[in-house]
Amino acid sequence: MAGALIQPAEVLLSKRVQEMVINGEEPPAPYICREGDSTEEDDGSVESPIPIVDLSLLSLSAPCGDDNEDELHKLKSALCSWGCFQAIGHGIPSSFLDEIRQVAKEFFGQPMEEKKKYAKTVTEFEGYGADPVPEEGQPLDWSDRLFLDVYPEDKQKLKFWPEKPDSFRDILKEYTEKMKMVTKLTSKAMAKSLNLEENCFLDQFGEQGPLQARFNYYSRCQRPDLVLGLKPHSDGSGYTIILQDEVGLQILKDDKWHTVPQNPHAILVLMADQMEIMTNGIFKSPVHRVLSNSEKERVSLAVFYTPEAGKEIGPVDDLVNVERPRVFKNVKDYADLHWGYYQRGTRALHTVQV
Repeated sequence: MAGALIQPAEVLLSKRVQEMVINGEEPPAPYICREGDSTEEDDGSVESPIPIVDLSLLSLSAPCGDDNEDELHKLKSALCSWGCFQAIGHGIPSSFLDEIRQVAKEFFGQPMEEKKKYAKTVTEFEGYGADPVPEEGQPLDWSDRLFLDVYPEDKQKLKFWPEKPDSFRDILKEYTEKMKMVTKLTSKAMAKSLNLEENCFLDQFGEQGPLQARFNYYSRCQRPDLVLGLKPHSDGSGYTIILQDEVGLQILKDDKWHTVPQNPHAILVLMADQMEIMTNGIFKSPVHRVLSNSEKERVSLAVFYTPEAGKEIGPVDDLVNVERPRVFKNVKDYADLHWGYYQRGTRALHTVQV
């Protein structure tokens, strides 16, 4: 790395990290972002404190009782303190979660010329490649991704949807239907945990609240001590549902990074900035990152659930009172605002505070 000609980000992002690894290249300077990083992190040797919530106890069909109330309390506590939880009892068979992981691995395992059929430019967002070029001086992520609009259907750009593996499109469509089910269940459960009308969050998202799928491929990295798979950030969606195959994702809490453990039966539900706004700051949108690894690759699938374009969102009225004054203004299209700040390596939440 030392003494090498530093290529512009535009040039580096036109190449795939996976290609660089295959060619035996060390991470170029723009990927270096952990020098001087002294934030404490867990070593994975103790049981993870990240909460686990059983969504089956919170579904409409679940009988009311102490178990239901305990799980609602656990959900509220998790989102107030961590801003995330590992969801079990979500209604998606483990065998199908394995299928979606497998089809992701098969896509990224194909020859580069096959994947490049779905390539985006360095300025576009949807498609196969890397995120658009960040502002000068911001580090690059040691990862490749396939980003797709999956709902509503009229937003799908099928030119970016892989035809290989043969099952990719059908499996993604089925997963999208299951995500619609999970977001409906989760949104109602979150409302009930705060003693709110169960549809109050769903009404803010709207009936056509978009779902976007981001398949991530984290290649091996020779310098995991210096390079991150994904730099620290919070999400600009309402919330995000993450399926992972190996450990690597970390959540920042109380100035310490906590590793999200591998649980093949669980999906991680992660609050994003717009849920923090809707709950008047009660639920937290946590900063998170992805480590790189020198020994193994990692795939994950993040599905972002966001309010409809142009729809105004804001703190639920019942969460604003004398004891808890309004923290945030109403806002439209916050995700676009968030993206501009993300590209500068900063958060956007302060811009919509009262």
